[in-house]
Amino acid sequence: MIKNAPQALYRRAKDFVQDQLRAGVWKAGDMIPSEHRLVEELGMSRMTINRALRELTEEGHLVRISGVGTFVAESKPQSNLLRITNIGDEIVARGHQYSCKVLHLGREVASMPVAAALSLPTGASVFHVICVHSEEGIPVQLEDRYVNPEMIPDFLQQDFGANLQPAMYLLQVLRPDEMEHIVEASHPSSDESKYLQIDINEPCLVLMRRTWNQSKIVTYVRLIHPSSRYRLGSRLPVNGAHRDN
Repeated sequence: MIKNAPQALYRRAKDFVQDQLRAGVWKAGDMIPSEHRLVEELGMSRMTINRALRELTEEGHLVRISGVGTFVAESKPQSNLLRITNIGDEIVARGHQYSCKVLHLGREVASMPVAAALSLPTGASVFHVICVHSEEGIPVQLEDRYVNPEMIPDFLQQDFGANLQPAMYLLQVLRPDEMEHIVEASHPSSDESKYLQIDINEPCLVLMRRTWNQSKIVTYVRLIHPSSRYRLGSRLPVNGAHRDN
């Protein structure tokens, strides 16, 4: 019990700060109280408060400017890595305006990388859709998706847009029983930077996803996010994490 006390104390400090952020008491851009004031208010040591603020800064919740103070960071939307999510629903749930623009929708011959990703012969016919998802008019995700026509034959007949995104339609038609997620950091291509309205040197987070149904690959998609506007993450219980010590 004694060993866990210091950790519990700094976590209480973190929880206090995060409660203020969630409640909107401290908003994005606001300067939060100084370490000295938090020491007095919470009755904790300066070392404990410093550790809590340092970790919250490393996690992206705060921004600390030497000689000036600590500020609430601008929040980035976060998408769950462990499940297939609908970005439109996520944006609307935040109370923001969502829009989807389809840039390309058609049938084409699969290149070697695409054919390999879908486990199809090179030159096989595949469906291809490219669309941009925006939040409050700002592009936050570029979706570059290939679909196996054998699995989803009516894909091209759909009227994709804000009311029906490709991911939403696919989940309605054929629920996957297996999926693969790979994340990498990269710079956008010239077309990707144009579609996302970002500089070609801005780092992006790229989530590559493949889904299966009955051992056949249904779709392969690259979801490109400007790192300054979006983040990827998940939270899940770990075996034994809730056992009493």
